[in-house]
Amino acid sequence: MNDRRDFLKTTAVAASLIAFSSIPKSFAAGKVEYTNIIFTKENPARWKGKEGLHIPEVTVTGSKVSVVTPHPMSNEHFIVRHTLVLEDGTYVGSKTFTPADKPESAYKLPADYKGKFYVSSACNLHDFWLIETKA
Repeated sequence: MNDRRDFLKTTAVAASLIAFSSIPKSFAAGKVEYTNIIFTKENPARWKGKEGLHIPEVTVTGSKVSVVTPHPMSNEHFIVRHTLVLEDGTYVGSKTFTPADKPESAYKLPADYKGKFYVSSACNLHDFWLIETKA
C-alpha cells in the first residue's frame, strides 16, 4: 500500500509542478489553454455543475492559508490531494488524503509574502481543480 501511495504522491506533485510552472502566463493573459486538463470555476469544461464540490475554498489570515474542499469523502469518490504553489512556481506544500480524511489542509506562506498563489484540489473521479488567489 505504501508503494502505491508514494507513487500517487510523486505523480501528483510532479503534475502540479509542471502545470503550475506555466499557468500564470496563460491566466494573466485571460486565456485558458488547459481545457480538460485543469478545471476552474470559470472553466469546468466537461465537469460543468461539479464546481461547487471540487473548487478549493481558501482562507488567508496573515501568512496562514487554510484550504477546504467541500467534497464528500467515500471509498469510491474522494479528494486525493491539495497543493499550494506561489505565482513564481515555488512549491509551498501539499497534503494527501485517504477516503477517511476530511479534505482540509493548512500552509504557511513565506514571511511578508504578498502576491498571487495557486491552490489545487485533485479528485479521484473529477480530475484536477485550480483556484488562483492572493495574500
